[in-house]
Amino acid sequence: MQAARIHAQAGRRALVQTSRRATLLRHASVRTSKRLVSTEAAPVTPPPPPPPQHSRYQRILQTTGRITLFTLLAGTGLFWYIAHKDRTPGVQLPHDPSKKTLVVLGSGWGATSLLTALDTADYNVYVISPRNYFLFTPLLPSVATGTISPRSILQPTRYITRHKERQVSVIEAAATDVDPHAKTVTFADNSEVQGLISSTTIKYDYLVYAVGAEIQTFNIPGVKENACFMKELDDAEKMQRRFMDCLESAAFPGQSQAEVDRLLHMVVVGGGPTGVELSGELHDFLEEDLRSWYPELASSIRITLVEALPSVLPMFSKQLIDYTESTFKEAKIDILTKTMVKEIKEKSVVLQMPDKTIAEVPCGMVVWAAGNTLRGVTRELMAKVPEEQTNRRGLTVDESLRMKGADGIFAIGDCTATSYAPTAQVAAQEGSYLARVLKQLAKKDAVAAQLDEAKALSDNDPEKKTLVEKLESQHAKLEKLRPFRYSHQGSLAYIGSDRAIADLPFFSGGNLATGGVATYLFWRSAYLSKLFSLRNRALVATDWIKVKLFGRDTSRE
Repeated sequence: MQAARIHAQAGRRALVQTSRRATLLRHASVRTSKRLVSTEAAPVTPPPPPPPQHSRYQRILQTTGRITLFTLLAGTGLFWYIAHKDRTPGVQLPHDPSKKTLVVLGSGWGATSLLTALDTADYNVYVISPRNYFLFTPLLPSVATGTISPRSILQPTRYITRHKERQVSVIEAAATDVDPHAKTVTFADNSEVQGLISSTTIKYDYLVYAVGAEIQTFNIPGVKENACFMKELDDAEKMQRRFMDCLESAAFPGQSQAEVDRLLHMVVVGGGPTGVELSGELHDFLEEDLRSWYPELASSIRITLVEALPSVLPMFSKQLIDYTESTFKEAKIDILTKTMVKEIKEKSVVLQMPDKTIAEVPCGMVVWAAGNTLRGVTRELMAKVPEEQTNRRGLTVDESLRMKGADGIFAIGDCTATSYAPTAQVAAQEGSYLARVLKQLAKKDAVAAQLDEAKALSDNDPEKKTLVEKLESQHAKLEKLRPFRYSHQGSLAYIGSDRAIADLPFFSGGNLATGGVATYLFWRSAYLSKLFSLRNRALVATDWIKVKLFGRDTSRE
């Protein structure tokens, strides 16, 4: 029986194991079927393809585009900010009775450079000038031919003075008298509309005499009556009108060929930078515009440059003089050197040729660009200190630009007789130098006031002696003014046909003489940088672009 029970138990265990195996097989079958059903219901998606790889050239273009966009946005923002700042001057300090009075006569290169660099907080400043603006004279020939609009090279004086810390009084008047002994300046309103008071006198502590010069005619008959000049804005506009008058008169029906040739003969007297640049601008006007709008007259237009010296542009190197003359020869601009003007008539100019013969040359217009002379008010000032002022070329000044024989007067620019050439570059550097001198004088006056207060202290004060000695030492140092030293930055001139010449200092004692189209681009960039405001730079650059696109205006007012 026992054996039967054992056999029955073994049978039951085998049955249980078989049942378990069947159950496991069923579960495995169900799981497998589920996986199959899931696989059939949702097929496996392939992985996304990798992003396309940009070439190196494409990456460079993208980077360049981003940089360009950023630069344009930043440049536009900066341009707007500077323009807005220039148009909205802030509140200024009023005149302080305790400050000394500084009077500036003139608004040219020297005076404007002085006002730009001057710290007006140290003085009560008065600016007196017949014109209330600064004129960028190197571009006057461009105005005369319509390349640049007249307003583009004007900088109102108040655009400078209104941005100063202390108020500056700008008075449009002409100085009629300067009394170096009483330290007074008398001036008169010279405008067409005048008030009840048109002349007055003010006192000064310091006077900056920067009235410039006027046209030198050498007492040649007919110059004032029949010639055009190239010194003021009115001169350039008058020359432009005269030139267009000659063209339209030559186009009048029935004119003989001889009369047409006379009307279209333009004579420029003076072989300096102004005369050379004007000749080049006239040639550009002819080639770029007049040949299109006056084809029947263009071949009759002649330009003659007259110079009394052996060569034009004597301040440039021989290499550049030769280059200029060869360029003018290609442009069919006649150069008459060693030739003197004896008389200017209404329809001709009388010349003394190199062989001393006299020739009367018919012409329609004569432009006089042959030098400067002193103004009447300057001669009168020199006559008041005859012992010290003996140079007929201009005011004699010391190494610190102080007028000899007068206390408190500084003289700069074309009205002085110095060893430097009467150029805009010299006057600008003199103005900047004088601003530093006036700052030093203001510090000296402040130290002198402190010294007086220190000396007034009680003798029992233990610090008095040390303080007085310190202030006396400072005062002695401030009394010594550094002499003016001119640093020549080079000479530039435009010679027409998109060419310019440059004589630039190179290292120590050397010169770099260049000419051509690249120098012309440098000439333009240099003149843009010399303009005193962003407004003028934008206007001049826009004028150049307009002329390139649309040409010059040939209408006559």
